[in-house]
Amino acid sequence: MKTAFMKTKMQGLGLLLISATVLLGCNNTTAQPREEESSTVKPTVEKESKIQVALLLDTSNSMDGLIDQAKSRLWNIVNTLTTLKYEGKTPDIEIALYEYGNDNLSEKSNFIRQVTPLTTDLDLISEKLFALKTNGGNEYCGAVIQDATNQLKWDDGAVNMKLIYIAGNEAFTQGTINYKEAIATALQNKIFINTIFCGNQAQGISGLWKDGADKGQGKFFTIDSNAAVQYINTPYDDQISICNDKMNDTYIGYGSMGESKKMNQMEQDKNAESVSYANKTERAISKSKKVYTNTNWDLVDKVKQDKDVLAKLKKEELPKEYQNKTKEEINAIVAQKTQQREQLQKEIAELAKKRQEFIDAEAKKKNTQDDLGDAIGSSIVSLAKSKGFTLEK
Repeated sequence: MKTAFMKTKMQGLGLLLISATVLLGCNNTTAQPREEESSTVKPTVEKESKIQVALLLDTSNSMDGLIDQAKSRLWNIVNTLTTLKYEGKTPDIEIALYEYGNDNLSEKSNFIRQVTPLTTDLDLISEKLFALKTNGGNEYCGAVIQDATNQLKWDDGAVNMKLIYIAGNEAFTQGTINYKEAIATALQNKIFINTIFCGNQAQGISGLWKDGADKGQGKFFTIDSNAAVQYINTPYDDQISICNDKMNDTYIGYGSMGESKKMNQMEQDKNAESVSYANKTERAISKSKKVYTNTNWDLVDKVKQDKDVLAKLKKEELPKEYQNKTKEEINAIVAQKTQQREQLQKEIAELAKKRQEFIDAEAKKKNTQDDLGDAIGSSIVSLAKSKGFTLEK
């Protein structure tokens, strides 16, 4: 450019300067358009981070222990997810559930069923998980990875983490879908594959479960799926349970799903307790966190999302005990329930911190056996740190 300008005649240079002046504006208003332009620039809105986890569980005849461990560890896994932060914020969490290798499923579908899509409805995940039954089967790992990759609504956000966990006990190579091709497609979509072999390490390696994790840039684990999950009871469990029962009373079901979803919430409390008291405590801790949200049926959560919702709801969409109350009365009740819940959530959070410190101290004294929850939890934390997430207990 410098050479070109040196060769330019003075007359041409003058014309260029005049042209530049015209382009910038005249009549002493040169700066005004620039100010207007800068004032209309919209700031970049940072997208919330998200963690999406798909659990692919072998429900063939030998996998009762695996399903029991999944029931036992669901809320522990959720609580691990809630300890992760991205730039100080808790990411949104979605979980999907698949079963494969069950003779009750269609051969045309490769004995695979999507139990739930990616969802924030944690009670739904719990409900469907407790309904799983095992029966015979052919376990096609490549096919179920392919289905989960193609069927689920994975988010493409730059600050998201997308994980598949597949657990089973047969060779990773079964079926007509090549697991290497299925995993390659998943990686193209930035979905990382983690494998959990139910058996010893040598079998997991020879059965190519480790190769699946290596190719999927994930983690490989082996667990004894028939081993009973080990729990550590703490002095804080009873207090957390009392808070949980009080918190349940703060939920106000609305709309067509309100009553049934509120009943299901209680049912999943019972399901968790049927596994162990510690598991019920883990669920209560999950319920006290932001990740446990029920805007589609609970009025307290819905009002946080949409402050004008009460003005929009029809009388028949409210619980019967609220249908004859005025909008002002209902607003006051919702405000009271909101305050009560927030206080109980705070109390549970404080107790949960003390509880975890107690568990950590006790765990150091024992050689606790790895199980499904340990495998998933430890790998989530490891992978999350590599993606820029931080761990805050």
